Amino acid sequence: MYNFLLTLFILLWLAYLRPKEKEPPLLSSHFTSISCGSVKKTSSNYFEIFIQTYLTSLPESGMVLIPGGQFEMGSEDSNAGPDEKPIHIVSIASFYMDITEVTNAQFKKFVDATGYVTTAERELSWVELSKQLPLGTPRPPDSLLLPSSLVFSPSNDPILLNDNSKWWKWVRGANWKHPQGPGSTIIGKESHPVVQISWDDAMAYCKWANKRLPTEAEWEYAARGGLVNTIYPWGKEPLQLGKSKMNSWDGSFPYYNSLQDGFYRTAPVRTYSPNGYGLYDMAGNVWEWCNDWYQYNYYDSLPSYSINPRGPTCSIDPDDPNGKKRVLRGGSFLCNDSYCSGYRVSRRMKSTHDTGLEHTGFRCAKSL
Repeated sequence: MYNFLLTLFILLWLAYLRPKEKEPPLLSSHFTSISCGSVKKTSSNYFEIFIQTYLTSLPESGMVLIPGGQFEMGSEDSNAGPDEKPIHIVSIASFYMDITEVTNAQFKKFVDATGYVTTAERELSWVELSKQLPLGTPRPPDSLLLPSSLVFSPSNDPILLNDNSKWWKWVRGANWKHPQGPGSTIIGKESHPVVQISWDDAMAYCKWANKRLPTEAEWEYAARGGLVNTIYPWGKEPLQLGKSKMNSWDGSFPYYNSLQDGFYRTAPVRTYSPNGYGLYDMAGNVWEWCNDWYQYNYYDSLPSYSINPRGPTCSIDPDDPNGKKRVLRGGSFLCNDSYCSGYRVSRRMKSTHDTGLEHTGFRCAKSL
């Protein structure tokens, strides 16, 4: 507030108190507008210029302005996956981004206002589901097509980490209101990020809120918080050093969590320190949907320098040729270096657009 008042005083002095000049000061010539195809100088009134600039830079409620710039997208460090390479230069225009992940309270307002029913609350369509499975896959029992979603189920002992079906369980009745299934609740967790959200659900919320999902490039740029050649949103300091920086799996995944960060599943938003742009939970807590299709070799197709890339036009995932997938970023409360270092700013994840999981949520963006 002090800086704002000081700036306002200086501009008022420039506009009204300083000696008048015969010619408009040089600054005013930098502010132009287009009228009927010609360039026209705006008012040389500094106060008017300031007010116009200040008002257009005000963020939406609950959002922060991410200033445009360029950065090196991707990674080639020892933990980087093939789909994070090669590093390439990307220029991003300024945009707004939600300060936090969308919370249970925020999503409830949307549902109350629209009556929206999430993917996990609907019966599965075998016709649509079969399109994402190998040809000839037999139809499952009708009981498996009832409203359900995937819930984390820890093991009792150490297991091989090459089959994630060993720690995910298909639970009937699991959805955003009951993240672990019947008997679980979000009451008392209004400030936690909403989960069990599909890409389709996130898009519906964005439309209602007059916002959009961030592009993958915007998300990574924002996650870096203005830092250069960093690994995490907070810099390069290893996760285990210093105070808790995020909500992830502390211990031996998926059977022992020491709770060093204070939480077994989701944490309230704003629990940990924000990054340089004032964004919370850009690492850990829940995975966040991006707008882009996922393509494992997308970075190979980009030029060495690109401006506001919007992602590929289709999904390509050799691990699941039939699945049409969208990008997820940021990691979750289940991430651990032994299995998934998803909290690295360059880490890419993917899932089908109609899949909700207990560790999947989103945040919104908005263009200027």
